Amino acid sequence: MRVVGEIPHPECKITIFAWNNRYLIKLEQGLLEQTFKVNEYDVTSEAELYRIVDKAFLEEAMQRFAGMGESLRQAMQRA
Repeated sequence: MRVVGEIPHPECKITIFAWNNRYLIKLEQGLLEQTFKVNEYDVTSEAELYRIVDKAFLEEAMQRFAGMGESLRQAMQRA
């Protein structure tokens, strides 16, 4: 797995990897993570990956992190 690059963000760590004919866009926030797989043939260049991670994409990801965290908290309370 090769690290293509990182995208600075104040709320999460964003790393782009190249692996097995795919790119992985990995977002990490504390103990939670989201990984998006993109077929290397679906983008024209690695630069396009950075354009995919736009404001709308990140806003949705932050909302998803909040939901993931709440799901985990509720599950742990039930356990």
